[in-house]
Amino acid sequence: MKAHDGLFIDGAWRPATGTGTIEVTNPADGSLLATVPAGGPEDVDAAVRAARAALPGWSATPPARRAARLEALQRILSARGEEIAGTVTAELGSPLTLSRKVHAAAPVAVCGSYARLAAEYSFEERIGNSRVLREPVGVVGAITPWNYPLHQIVAKAAPALAAGCTMVLKPAEDTPLVAQLFAEAVAEAGVPAGVFNLVTGLGPVAGQALAGHEGIDLLSFTGSTAVGRRVGALAAGGVKRVALELGGKSANVILPGADLARAVKAGVANVMSNSGQTCSAWTRMLVDAERYDEAVRLAAEAVARYVPGDPARESTRLGPLVNAEQRERVLGYIRRGQEEGARLVAGGTEPPEGLEGGHYVRPTVFADVTPAMTIAQEEIFGPVLSVLAYRDTEEALRIANGTVYGLAGAVWSDDEEEAVAFARRMETGQVDINGGRFNPLAPFGGYKQSGIGRELGPHGLEEYLQTKSLQF
Repeated sequence: MKAHDGLFIDGAWRPATGTGTIEVTNPADGSLLATVPAGGPEDVDAAVRAARAALPGWSATPPARRAARLEALQRILSARGEEIAGTVTAELGSPLTLSRKVHAAAPVAVCGSYARLAAEYSFEERIGNSRVLREPVGVVGAITPWNYPLHQIVAKAAPALAAGCTMVLKPAEDTPLVAQLFAEAVAEAGVPAGVFNLVTGLGPVAGQALAGHEGIDLLSFTGSTAVGRRVGALAAGGVKRVALELGGKSANVILPGADLARAVKAGVANVMSNSGQTCSAWTRMLVDAERYDEAVRLAAEAVARYVPGDPARESTRLGPLVNAEQRERVLGYIRRGQEEGARLVAGGTEPPEGLEGGHYVRPTVFADVTPAMTIAQEEIFGPVLSVLAYRDTEEALRIANGTVYGLAGAVWSDDEEEAVAFARRMETGQVDINGGRFNPLAPFGGYKQSGIGRELGPHGLEEYLQTKSLQF
């Protein structure tokens, strides 16, 4: 696996100013994959200056020409799909099949959507005696997480470049290799030097330097709500624009009359995907009291099909968690659930047999969970499902809305109008109705403490634009 020993700044790989490095390890067995530079404030400053210098030329580039570069980038990412999948499997631990279908394919789709939007979007409109212009916000600082490493990069870089912005990316420490691959693709696509810059480094060092840099016009951060608060406050102190995509504790509401077997199977699959390391995962399953016991039984049966294993094998459905710290965090929540009286019906804290050398957690299902329990309120970020009972739909709604989060959710019903009416009352940014599929053109983002702003589609493009009015 190729790894660069430099940072991508102003169109070239250059050494970091310091000598620190970050070790990238395989979460399946702890083996060392590569080392990358641990960039610091001086490197961030150099990257921001490069982005600032490139801004006038890129922002003045006609949208159709920006679209052409994004089309080229899409083709390159598609051609390197197998390499992307293998890289994400190695550094994240995502099963290879999932890496192909999601981690490699979704960024290609998103990049293509912004190539089209760059060419089609109306950057000017007439309102009365005014001409209203939508102009690039400027230099973007992007801090991305490890759980969907390339998708989250593309979800920020593609709209920023389509809008005419330049940017500096600080990827997560655990998954920097696919970020380096993306930088290679950007250069190959003919994006001008300085438009996209990559600084690998530690969050408290490089990330903090980027968030607080005076040369950044907009900071886009995806990660935990706790870190998002600190990063957002640091950025807002400089009166710069802030976009935050944070945590979630999404409810999967199965209404009376819904196809219970289908809803439970889909709900378990949603939580187990990516080893539960998904901010929008439906980690709370809400079922009416009359069918609660059946739902718990179905959930236990469904989760038994998710046997942890080597993510490099085609047949594996559940890989390890990203690192030892994340594993201990999830195990701590499982223990807390047991201590607070939840009933463990599958999984637990024992390591899967034969996989003691990796960061594995057994797929876990809790029953008899009450809304006030820690596992029903806090984001676990692992393969842990809580099943809660409700007496009527009003109680289901109170439970669904009863957390500080509001990122995603699901509703199942034999009456679509009933499901839509329920979804309208949910305090969350997106809701899947009866298993609705992910739409890369629809806005993604949250209510309450799940974030500020939206990604994907036209709404995601507009995050990187500012408005000017000309009166005649």
